[in-house]
Amino acid sequence: MVQLIGATIASMASRGKGARQKGHDYERRLVIDFKTLGELLNQEEWKDCGTSRYLSKETDDKKVDLCKTNPFNIQAKATERSPSYHSLLKEMPNDDNLNVIFHKRNNQGEVVAMDKGDFYKLLQLVFGS
Repeated sequence: MVQLIGATIASMASRGKGARQKGHDYERRLVIDFKTLGELLNQEEWKDCGTSRYLSKETDDKKVDLCKTNPFNIQAKATERSPSYHSLLKEMPNDDNLNVIFHKRNNQGEVVAMDKGDFYKLLQLVFGS
């Protein structure tokens, strides 16, 4: 019986590692996307985009997963269940950048979530005010 419990705990631990790896892989894929967009849209800073795990522990601690993506703070989630977008957005910095959550589910695509006020700011950036 103890082995069964130990096997269950080991199985749960390996699932956690897999989920963590899936999240890291998604962050790295978004880095590639932003670097490509940096080239296409002539956004010099985006060309140097990287994960906050690698570039800035301080930024990572603020719940921002990508660095050098101004004017955006990016949080990446690769989960099958929907995260609490409202809670995640509240945990992100309250600065001049727009807080954005990228969420990916297997075989269901990706969505982007942001605060309504930040969305209106984005509209002003795109269309002028």
